Amino acid sequence: MAFLTLAGCSRTATSQPQTSPPSSSQPSAKSETAKPSPKDSTSLEQLREGQASSTESGPLKEIYFDYDKYDLRADARETLKANAGWLKSNASERVEIEGHCDERGTNEYNLALGAKRAQAAKDFLATLGIPAQRLSTISYGKELPVCRESTEECWQKNRRDRFVIMTGRPAS
Repeated sequence: MAFLTLAGCSRTATSQPQTSPPSSSQPSAKSETAKPSPKDSTSLEQLREGQASSTESGPLKEIYFDYDKYDLRADARETLKANAGWLKSNASERVEIEGHCDERGTNEYNLALGAKRAQAAKDFLATLGIPAQRLSTISYGKELPVCRESTEECWQKNRRDRFVIMTGRPAS
């Protein structure tokens, strides 16, 4: 009986929320000794560490979307071309594309919209020659905003794809 109780406790300690990616939610031994910088942390990891979600994403720049859209704007395509250039120069790096939305709409709708936004970026990067196995996607919907004011300027900042370099993390 004690074994079952302990087994149940250890399972609880390692269970993952459904919104987190299986590979990035458990730190590797390497990341436990050297914490990733905010620019290399997923938005969920930043939240767990008590940090605000960063719009600074290192060499890979974020792209932004119009309200209720997941099609790539001209400025997003240019940013993705630059991101693809960096990815080609750093062929061993993997990237997780996070899809984010503003606060309007239901949780379910925004999770689906965020997934479509992340997939649109992944598909475009693939057309530019980046192997799909180096790219993963996740949607956070409206759950991890960078701005919390109810203004159009703030909402625009939240309608984004963020690119996180997954150095030293297993492929998902």
